[in-house]
Amino acid sequence: MSLALWLVIGAGLLAIAYGAFTINQVMSMPTGSDRMREIAAAIQEGAQAYLNKQYTTIAIAGAVVFIVLLVAFKFDFIPAFGFAIGAILSGAAGFIGMLVSVRANVRTTQAASESLAKGLSVAFKSGAITGMLVAGLALLGLASYYMILTGPMGHAPESRSVVNGLIALSLGASLISVFARLGGGIFTKGADVGGDMVGKVEAGIPEDDPRNPATIADNVGDNVGDCAGMAADLFETYVVTVAATMVLGSILFTANAAEFMFYPLAIGAVCIVTSIAGTFFVTLGKGSTNIMGALYKGLVVTGVLSLIAVGIVTFQMFGFSEPIGNTEAGKPFTGLSLYFCGVLGLAVTGLIVWITEYYTGTAYRPVKSVAKSSESGHGTNVIQGLAVSMEATALPALVIVVGIITAYNLAGLFGIATAVTTMLALAGMIVALDAFGPVTDNAGGIAEMSGLEGSVRDTTDALDAVGNTTKAVTKGYAIGSAGLGALVLFSAYTKDIEHFSSHAAEYPFFEGVNVTFSLSDPYVIAGLLIGGLLPYLFGGIAMQAVGRAAGAIVEEVRRQFKEKPGIMQGTEKPDYARAVNMLTGAAIKEMVVPSMLPIFSPLVLYFVVYGVAGKAAALSAVGAMLIGVIVTGLFVAISMTAGGGAWDNAKKYIEDGNHGGKGSEAHKAAVTGDTVGDPYKDTAGPAVNPMIKITNIVALLLLAALAG
Repeated sequence: MSLALWLVIGAGLLAIAYGAFTINQVMSMPTGSDRMREIAAAIQEGAQAYLNKQYTTIAIAGAVVFIVLLVAFKFDFIPAFGFAIGAILSGAAGFIGMLVSVRANVRTTQAASESLAKGLSVAFKSGAITGMLVAGLALLGLASYYMILTGPMGHAPESRSVVNGLIALSLGASLISVFARLGGGIFTKGADVGGDMVGKVEAGIPEDDPRNPATIADNVGDNVGDCAGMAADLFETYVVTVAATMVLGSILFTANAAEFMFYPLAIGAVCIVTSIAGTFFVTLGKGSTNIMGALYKGLVVTGVLSLIAVGIVTFQMFGFSEPIGNTEAGKPFTGLSLYFCGVLGLAVTGLIVWITEYYTGTAYRPVKSVAKSSESGHGTNVIQGLAVSMEATALPALVIVVGIITAYNLAGLFGIATAVTTMLALAGMIVALDAFGPVTDNAGGIAEMSGLEGSVRDTTDALDAVGNTTKAVTKGYAIGSAGLGALVLFSAYTKDIEHFSSHAAEYPFFEGVNVTFSLSDPYVIAGLLIGGLLPYLFGGIAMQAVGRAAGAIVEEVRRQFKEKPGIMQGTEKPDYARAVNMLTGAAIKEMVVPSMLPIFSPLVLYFVVYGVAGKAAALSAVGAMLIGVIVTGLFVAISMTAGGGAWDNAKKYIEDGNHGGKGSEAHKAAVTGDTVGDPYKDTAGPAVNPMIKITNIVALLLLAALAG
């Protein structure tokens, strides 16, 4: 198994090597005029300043958690170091990806001035760097720490030390993710909403107009929110899912735990190779302008190659015909059953991507209905956008339900975990599609602010429109996989309790503990309701934070327009840095309180119920909380991200000349809808993903600490 583990580590290093090679390629591209480089430098400076402050705050919080883990686990360094590894690698993936994206934007603008194909190539390569770093660093961290724990440290794969180390590593990744998602989202949407409200609606100037003092902040926000934020989000989901699958394997199959714990690592390794292969197929054919088709070509090739690769891995490890384990109902399953679960995971990925594109793409009914409703005013636009956001939850939920039931019947809980692992194994390509978005958005802004000819802006607008859809699509994928990943964590929670209770001599705290999740138990109902309220409370706090940040930007932009009347005539230069600094302070301040909510909620609930009704009731209440937060979190996140995407693209659909075009009353109504949709899709909705999983991970670590 050690040779196989080295091969997995090699796959992680291959992804990092691909990233380094592609960075060199992208950085060698021309950067255009002096004016373009000046604007790009301002974006780079703002993004760097923001991330420096954000990571300083995270480092302080991380140090506190590190010490708490040391104390909780009686100075066993394994969970604490696992937490540190997850946090450091998650931060590195987002930070490096952001550094590349703020340098690729100006190169994409220059490439777009030459041809659409060249612009696509530079933007996608920059996104692929982030994608492969996410997958590579995640797999490298998991496999390396697992090897250290089971090799030099000599722990058995199924031992509690290994399990606790993997869960703590997941917590480190999750903590970075929730901070990055919240902080980046508050920054970017504060700038976007505030800038649009004054610039587009009041002053009547276009998006990315250099006269708007919030323009640089908006472009900075695209990178710290959609690039660094999504990278941390999917890094965390990848790590959490693979780690949870490994934990389930150790609990369910103690006789051959090592094989089942290695299986998700092997899937991740081969899918890194297939994802790298898929990136070479993202090209525009001669004379083609189908940008989305080119991107999907790479995704489809990755999916097909992954089907083959996962089949080979499964056959080599388990064969296809002999029973290798039993489901929770006692039904035996084979390696072929596990492979079908992997195929199911890829099918769920494809369906969620397609459904999300349907609800957020400009070619389909939902977005067109929101645009049409704008003709009758601001209120009807908001009503229709809310209606679409609610409707958009139905199909993904049904797909997930069918996926869960099918996988469970094929191979039990481990079958569900395998399906989710295979979904996440494509994270490299999915993040590449997402990180393509902020680069093309910035490229359009640089073209506008540099005063390049209209044909260049037309090209960057075409790239940006597709990037807007890919960002929405990847958020849908992230939410679906997060919901299923959290379900795997909940399964690990219930199986952990069973394990501790059945080995009470080894874990005396659990002696006589009989935990049930009966709906006739008031503490279970209480846990369900408290878990259900958490995503709403969390989302509400995040939305209010964006509102406050946007309000501050509105006042700042108005002030500059009033005190510097020459800005509108082009004779005075706006103070871009003030808006960036203002938002940086606001985002860092606002992200702390909601980030603590999922960490403390299960702990507070446990100790309160424990004091009233004892440990069995407390453990039941916390378990019910996990189900409540998964169910409502899934619907809140899908609704917000799909609805926000529909509002955004409805505005763009009108700006393309439909329903009166730019400056029309319909356009003004669509801008209003977009100001609601922006924090929906880029702050509150995506941040619910890590929030769901942190709640579950903290509950798992609570069990481990109680077990001693």
